[in-house]
Amino acid sequence: MFHFKSFISRLVLAAVLLFEAGGAEAARWLFRDGQSKYQIVLSPEASVSERTAARELQQYIEQMSGVRLPITSDLGTKGPGIFVGYSERVASLTGAARPADEDESFTYRTLGHDLFIWGGSRRGTMYGVFTFLERELGVHWLAPKCTVVPECRAWKLPRLDHSESPYIGFRYHCYFVTDGEWEWGAHVKENMRFTTQNEWGGQEGYWGCHTWDHFMPAKEFFAEHPEYYCLRDGKRYGGYGQLCLSNPDVLRICTERLRDFMRKNPGHRIYSLSQNDNQLFCQCERCAAIEQQYGGHSGIIVWFVNQVADALRDEFPDKFVGTFAYQYSRQPPKGIKPRQNVVIRLCSIECCFAHPLDAGCPQNEAFMRDLRAWADLAPHLFIWDYIVNYMQYIAPWPNFQVLAPNIRIFGENKAIGIFEESQYQSTGAEFEEMKAWTVNQLLWNPFQDTDSLVSIFMDGFYGQAAPRIMDYYRLCQSLVRPDVHYGIYINEDHEIYSDDFIAKAFAILGEASRAAESDEVRQRVERVYMQPLYLHCMRHKAESVGDGKWAELQRLMKKYKAMHREGQQQDRFFRDFEEAASVGK
Repeated sequence: MFHFKSFISRLVLAAVLLFEAGGAEAARWLFRDGQSKYQIVLSPEASVSERTAARELQQYIEQMSGVRLPITSDLGTKGPGIFVGYSERVASLTGAARPADEDESFTYRTLGHDLFIWGGSRRGTMYGVFTFLERELGVHWLAPKCTVVPECRAWKLPRLDHSESPYIGFRYHCYFVTDGEWEWGAHVKENMRFTTQNEWGGQEGYWGCHTWDHFMPAKEFFAEHPEYYCLRDGKRYGGYGQLCLSNPDVLRICTERLRDFMRKNPGHRIYSLSQNDNQLFCQCERCAAIEQQYGGHSGIIVWFVNQVADALRDEFPDKFVGTFAYQYSRQPPKGIKPRQNVVIRLCSIECCFAHPLDAGCPQNEAFMRDLRAWADLAPHLFIWDYIVNYMQYIAPWPNFQVLAPNIRIFGENKAIGIFEESQYQSTGAEFEEMKAWTVNQLLWNPFQDTDSLVSIFMDGFYGQAAPRIMDYYRLCQSLVRPDVHYGIYINEDHEIYSDDFIAKAFAILGEASRAAESDEVRQRVERVYMQPLYLHCMRHKAESVGDGKWAELQRLMKKYKAMHREGQQQDRFFRDFEEAASVGK
């Protein structure tokens, strides 16, 4: 039997559902033609960084679309919203537990008309907002003075369910060009350099390196206590050497002074108590006996630092004492383990950076043995890696091919953090902004394709010159061969360089300069041009003085405040170069 009322009821219900479906579809436009029904919803208990993230979400959406979404703290608000931060509403709709404040993982997910972004309150939620802006809307913070914000009249919110966690816990580099740029660092998820509290969730602090001299400088103690310092060839050394770690007074003074420093500087997570930057270890009988007992130079350092860490543990239960596994102390000890509040900072300074560490390069086999052994031994392993050529900052030094594989290797071997030492003294280094941005991307997620990241950077940073800069980048990467090795101290005579390479680079970068659409882009190209120009001058000193290229290099180095190599100032470099050119060296 046909029931008219039932038919009408079903018809009305279908119409309502159709209307709601259409309304839902309409509501999924985050913005369109200068209009939006969305608002940004913050919990009243939102952290400082979550408030910053909401404000920046509002700012970038407005910049790209012309639409300014209102920000509210009413969690029960009607209408579609972007909910920033963990809240009761997130809990009730998703069943997700509240993340720990320090948890940097995040999720962003659409539920109905709404978008929810949440993570740990210190930086996790903020990273989720920044990743949503970057991954979904195409905003890229490439350099402190270069943020790419695409223009977009309409954007429909798709179904989203995306989560991320950092591959490496503590992540940072030290490029001078990004020094002090806390806002940029937060956007690229760099969370450690120097301790700071700021509106982007702050940063962790690993204080110091090579600190024997900081706590016990020879100029303070040596005159009255030469026995505190290393015995070398039968004599106590009063210069910048190492301490006599078997001396009980040295242990007492280092413990007292580190304790005092930690009390006065409580903001750091890790405090360095570590060897000076030389290989003048103590050769006295007592030190040698402890080294023999514990399997080498690292043994006495772990033995010494363990005692300091034991003395400080109760007063500083959430802090760590860090020390080096560096050069003469790189090999792990035997019969002794670092304490739970000790961090071992393993350095890759001797490695070949042409090839990934686990690719079978004979120059990296010993380091890989030490890495794996430390991973088994140390409760907390922190990596000190290197990403520039310290002999010649300006010259091309292709190492992009090892960045992601090496970070993966460090993570596989339980690294809690990675420091990528870079050009920390001046601007003007080879591909400095691009390498800084790329390495930060990879420290967060080293399973990304490096060349794809480079392409994103180049398109945003070099504009219309990007295709030719990419050609030059590929030319540089072509210098890498299976049978060629290089470390962080190579000069212009190394086998990877040739006059043919320089000639090709000049031709490519000349075209790049002509393609540049603005003075700003042209200057960025000019800094890339410094790379082959520097090589040409160094390989042909007298010729470059005569043909004007040396004058051009000087002009550019002064303009961009570029430093030749670690520790050598411009004036000294200019003088040494001209002296060498005059005698034909």
